[in-house]
Amino acid sequence: MTTARFDPVDALRGEVTPPTDKSISHRAAIFGAMAADPVRIRGYLHAADTTSTLDAMRALGAIVEVHADEVVVRGSGLREAQVPDAPIDVGNAGTLMRLLPGWLAAQPGRTYHLDGDSSIRRRPVDRIAEPLRLMGAGIEATDGRFPPFAVHGRRLHAIDYTLPVASAQVKSCVLIAGLTADGATTITEPKPSRDHTERMLAASGVTLRRTGDQLCVTNVDELLLEDLVVPGDPSSAAFWIAAGVLVRGSRIVIRATGTNWTRTGFHRIVQRMGGIVVGDLEEDPGDDVRAGEPVSDLDVAAGPLVGTTVEADEVPLAIDELPLVALLGVFAEGETVVRGAQELKLKESDRITAVVDGLRGLGASIEATDDGFVVQGTGELRGGTISSHGDHRLAMLGAVAGMASREGVTVEGMDAAAVSYPGFTDDFATLASA
Repeated sequence: MTTARFDPVDALRGEVTPPTDKSISHRAAIFGAMAADPVRIRGYLHAADTTSTLDAMRALGAIVEVHADEVVVRGSGLREAQVPDAPIDVGNAGTLMRLLPGWLAAQPGRTYHLDGDSSIRRRPVDRIAEPLRLMGAGIEATDGRFPPFAVHGRRLHAIDYTLPVASAQVKSCVLIAGLTADGATTITEPKPSRDHTERMLAASGVTLRRTGDQLCVTNVDELLLEDLVVPGDPSSAAFWIAAGVLVRGSRIVIRATGTNWTRTGFHRIVQRMGGIVVGDLEEDPGDDVRAGEPVSDLDVAAGPLVGTTVEADEVPLAIDELPLVALLGVFAEGETVVRGAQELKLKESDRITAVVDGLRGLGASIEATDDGFVVQGTGELRGGTISSHGDHRLAMLGAVAGMASREGVTVEGMDAAAVSYPGFTDDFATLASA
């Protein structure tokens, strides 16, 4: 476990290119392995989680070539996933753990075992198990809901399924399973969630329709996917947005970042609080299912912040950035409230408890609620020590808190940042010295 110190800075200035998108990289590798022809992926994220996905695709029979500027996946096909000799190790990758069973469930007569690290073994899989069982697959999980678990592939049939909570991972799992199911599978979302899977399916020529809160996908013989380009990760860029807004005198340009409307909920929250974030942010396309991902540079600067309330319908579009909303609330005038964010308890750590305890230890006035937190803006943060609890986003939260604090912050477990942003400390050094 690596300890790192982040002292207050006078200003952050310059340009930064965040690592490419983790969510899209996972999907690109999985869809590449399911595709009929080789798929070239430019900008694939090379980090711990996404490496687990490449290793998993190799275990299932795909040939994966990693080059300096691209990854090439020669897949085994939609219905020909091989059975590995050992359990598939998903590492700490929750996206891999929840999307992959949608493909494996469609391999009749084959059984696959999935496992991961100690953190992943605390993350439930019952939300994907329920719809897959309804479609005809067999799922056996530890204590009925945790990894390690087994997927028994069978012939699947289509279902009409209403998601109990908005979840891009569960939605994606069911959509992938629907590619091989008899009939048309319909999914109803209670609220919008990330739509990277839908965009990738549209790019593959799959018949996919959206009507209001419903998605419908039909059976296909094969996937024909064009080469893919992965944009900068909005969730990684969010840490520089927060830093640029909090550290007075800062001016940061964030290059080539994805601006998909289902990923920029945090950007809109920051703008509402008074932070300056300028860029070409995509608007809600309604029922249009778009192929491809929008990209833009973002110009970020500090501004006086005011508290805000994040309601439940905003949570799915900013779920990974909500810890940063808590930090912004410390420096905002008034009260900042996040509601309807129970999903934070099911991430790499219990992020409600970890964020509240961590920021309170640094001097914040923050209280946990059953579904979020309440922050009283004081205008400053003392500093101190914070633990990442092995969670990459908490590690980087502590780093940003240190930059904006009065005394600096020591982050215990800073190496966790490598899960999604291996070059984070190098980028910080560049912006702080400009």
